[in-house]
Amino acid sequence: MELHTQIKDQLKESLKAKDAVKLQTVRSMLTAFTNELVATGKKPNEMLDDAGVLSVIKRLAKQRKESIVQYEAAGRPELAAPEKEELVILESYLPQMMSREEIKPIVQAKIAELGVTDKSKMGILVGASMKELGGKADGADVKAVVEELLG
Repeated sequence: MELHTQIKDQLKESLKAKDAVKLQTVRSMLTAFTNELVATGKKPNEMLDDAGVLSVIKRLAKQRKESIVQYEAAGRPELAAPEKEELVILESYLPQMMSREEIKPIVQAKIAELGVTDKSKMGILVGASMKELGGKADGADVKAVVEELLG
């Protein structure tokens, strides 16, 4: 609830500061929070808990990353630029993700624990590692570490 309230306050601050990019990003976050509340059967004026807020922000950040890739692949850097600006703001609310070096020992421990020896069980290993890391690492990084260790 604390994070949701903090982001609502950011709306007022960005309005006063006339920061258009931050204002648009905060508004999109608040809209996504309301949509999440309605989707889970709650009233739109209720507040999400911090875990729910972070989940929604992660989803929004992932959407921005995908949009950037699509725009750049289509040769439209003018459309990718605002997405990048919004992504920076969204990521400022997310906890710092672990590096691949920090992920490696955890994945190695999971390999030993599960007895995985080849790539056929890679999905199981990635899933178990992600559960162990508890959202502190990017899934693409975990997959890359798993591929490196099993490769």
